[in-house]
Amino acid sequence: MIRFILVQNRQGKTRLEKWYSQYSEQERHKLKAEVHRTVASRDQKHQSNFVEFHNHRIVYRRYAGLFFCFCIDTNDNELAYLEGIHLFVEVLDSYHGNVCELDLVFNFYLVYAVLDEMILAGEIQETSRSVILSRLDQLSSLE
Repeated sequence: MIRFILVQNRQGKTRLEKWYSQYSEQERHKLKAEVHRTVASRDQKHQSNFVEFHNHRIVYRRYAGLFFCFCIDTNDNELAYLEGIHLFVEVLDSYHGNVCELDLVFNFYLVYAVLDEMILAGEIQETSRSVILSRLDQLSSLE
């Protein structure tokens, strides 16, 4: 199960956060800072994209200046979630062209819609890019 999802820039500003487990505001703030310190300090060429974190595991991927981080249970398949991160970025790229940090900031409602189409209650539900994009087209046609 996914505990939380964070998208942070290199300076540590959180551009997207989605929580699937109960945490207080104080715990959330502390976790965001810890995740950024842990992920940003790692060597991108010689270390894996998986980090033991408290009693869980962080699966992350860096795209340009953004870190996409999923906190998962230790017994879950890390590679499936790494592919999930890549799918998430591919869908955003398909929808925006080449997605950047400003797209996440100014179109946050769309980013959350993509996330909600992919993930339900902390579990990846949809892995087809075409299905996700068609659902987003249906949502945008309702506006």
